[in-house]
Amino acid sequence: MKASNIGYTRPRSLTQAFEILAENDAAVPLAGGQSLMVALNMRLSAPQLVVDIGELEELSQFSCVGDTVVLGALTRHRQILESELLREKVPLLPKAAAHIAHAGIRNRGTLGGSLAYADPSAELPACAVALGATIVIGSLQGTREIKAETFFKGLFETDLQAGELILGVKIPVIVASTSIAFAELARRQGDFAIAGVTAVATMAQAQIKSAQFVYFGCTDFPRPANRVAAAVMGLKSPLAAGAELDTAVGQDINPSDTAGMRGDTKRHLATVLTRRALDQLFGSEARDV
Repeated sequence: MKASNIGYTRPRSLTQAFEILAENDAAVPLAGGQSLMVALNMRLSAPQLVVDIGELEELSQFSCVGDTVVLGALTRHRQILESELLREKVPLLPKAAAHIAHAGIRNRGTLGGSLAYADPSAELPACAVALGATIVIGSLQGTREIKAETFFKGLFETDLQAGELILGVKIPVIVASTSIAFAELARRQGDFAIAGVTAVATMAQAQIKSAQFVYFGCTDFPRPANRVAAAVMGLKSPLAAGAELDTAVGQDINPSDTAGMRGDTKRHLATVLTRRALDQLFGSEARDV
């Protein structure tokens, strides 16, 4: 299939982009286009106007200010994967970026686009929640900031309002006492995740003091898995098999049946991935459970 007839414009500045979006209720922004172009070609989306923001310099900043990493909305997945700054300051992001689709997608796909589209199988929205990131949003009315864990509202649903754009993301630097984990399962490398989990934990004497677990692929949208976080508090390595953790996973996620995959199978996979993530938090390689 091909996209229906739509208008196209490329604003020369961020202010002009805001003006165009404010004047056209049926306009949608285009960044890397790796999600939107598919939706257009399959006629799942039919806006009257596409506003190409892919070359706006204002959205391309990439820096570390004090104990906060600031990433512009147009930060490419490839930049996240290859950044030495992120490997040092926020290593979870490059770790997750290695699982995003294929090289061609990573070359064009953007951080802001991934967050705005809010695909439930996407890696970066889950990472943003786990890392306690703050999303910076702008419009003609000014800017506002919202925590990632409240930005995502439902299946492909976010807190973005008409006329607004994601400008960037602020992420706290990972400190020495913090451990990270990322695990996902897909049918093939680069396919959408069937189930995945990311975790950020504060460690004290090889013990989990506190943790944030976020699932993707097996849930409608990324949000803190509070029951799992409570179940892992105080855990030490080596891990003992226990029903409490499995029960907590089942309470935090409730996957629906989909073509070729039952919900309870996804739940089991999420439980397996949770234990792999715990192995990573304790510094050992993930292994089959």
